[in-house]
Amino acid sequence: MAGRGLLTVGLLAATASATVYFKENFDDKWESRWVVPINWKTAEEMGEWAHTAGDWFGDAKDKGIKTTEDARFYGLSAKLAKPFSNEGKDLVLQYVVKHEQRLDCGGAYIKLLGPKLDQASFGGDTPYQIMFGPDVCGSTQRTHVIFNYPQAKAEEKNLLIKQDVPTRTDQLSHLYTLHLIAANNSFNVLIDGESVRAGALEGAWDFSPPKTILDPAQSKPADWVDEAMMVDSEDVKPAGWDDIPATVPDAEAAQPEDWDEEEDGTWEAPMVDNPEYMGPWTPKMVANPAYKGAWEHPHIANPEYFEDPKLHARAKEVTAVGFELWQVKSGTMFDDIILTDSLEEANAYAKDTFWAKKEGEKAMLDAAEALRVEKEKAEREEMMKNAEANGEDMGEEDGEGMFSASDIDITEVDEDDEDWEEDEDGEDAEETTFTDEL
Repeated sequence: MAGRGLLTVGLLAATASATVYFKENFDDKWESRWVVPINWKTAEEMGEWAHTAGDWFGDAKDKGIKTTEDARFYGLSAKLAKPFSNEGKDLVLQYVVKHEQRLDCGGAYIKLLGPKLDQASFGGDTPYQIMFGPDVCGSTQRTHVIFNYPQAKAEEKNLLIKQDVPTRTDQLSHLYTLHLIAANNSFNVLIDGESVRAGALEGAWDFSPPKTILDPAQSKPADWVDEAMMVDSEDVKPAGWDDIPATVPDAEAAQPEDWDEEEDGTWEAPMVDNPEYMGPWTPKMVANPAYKGAWEHPHIANPEYFEDPKLHARAKEVTAVGFELWQVKSGTMFDDIILTDSLEEANAYAKDTFWAKKEGEKAMLDAAEALRVEKEKAEREEMMKNAEANGEDMGEEDGEGMFSASDIDITEVDEDDEDWEEDEDGEDAEETTFTDEL
């Protein structure tokens, strides 16, 4: 496959105007470049990585790395040939993630690491500059975009994006791209080449305190009237209003013929709602002539606010990339990492790698799923036939026999799978995976 030859690490002049800081396609020598943090967790807590094309693929020779053990920590880091900073330059971090398992809880993000990295001890507490990528646990499904910002006024310096970014949780490979744009201090997050969140950096993270604050010297005047309506002082409760009962005897009810007053007592008609009852009386409300509207607290400039014209420069003396993960259920794959200052260069790399294998991978998964569904159907029919021959109650009428739809785990593949995109209100739309359980 074109572009799958040699690993490229370091500063490469990819084009006349682009610089590639790091590139990894996980060839057969990948282990010589990546370090497992042996001092982070015990050997029993650490999961093993497999070098594989996966269970479905576009090219059997095109391999990535895959988590293989459930409920384990996973750590790896790889050094750049030379540290870099992106002040005054765009930054593009891009890689491919595939969840071959039905992921219920686990991270799949990548980190950019600084100059003080100890690879043997790299772990969750190791300082990082950027953390980017999918994180799924139960109903929480998002793509992390976290920046370390030492100038932040808050105690926490690792800043999460304020509005969650959607992610993908199906069983196919997906291309995750983070683009920081130097020209206007903006950002763009793309999945499979389509933007899922973009905007100004300043508004999307709490880099600085707000520009204005409530004026502490101001308060609502004591005589301020903010009630728009008032009781009509001329409205009087009608005479006899409280004399109307809520219920009355049912005029259509009749004493039963077998009623015995000596044994049953005096018969009384049942009570029914009184159609004339109008409930508790309340006076009418009228417009309040003294109403001044809702009081708005005046704002003043926040003395702690500051502007940072270099918000895009989130990579400072980056020396390595790394994975530091916890996975309840293993089976996540990583491939085709590129770190560059050019979105065009990242797109060209994706064209030769991710896009070149996408259709073949999907076709292989579709075929595998079709065979699995057919096999499960045949097995179920055979089991039902054997049970019927043995005189066992199948319970088809009440659904409580040997088998029910909940016993069968069927996977269907959605040809379009567009539901992950945001709806018009800006809220993350409900996601549809390729594996729907019946």
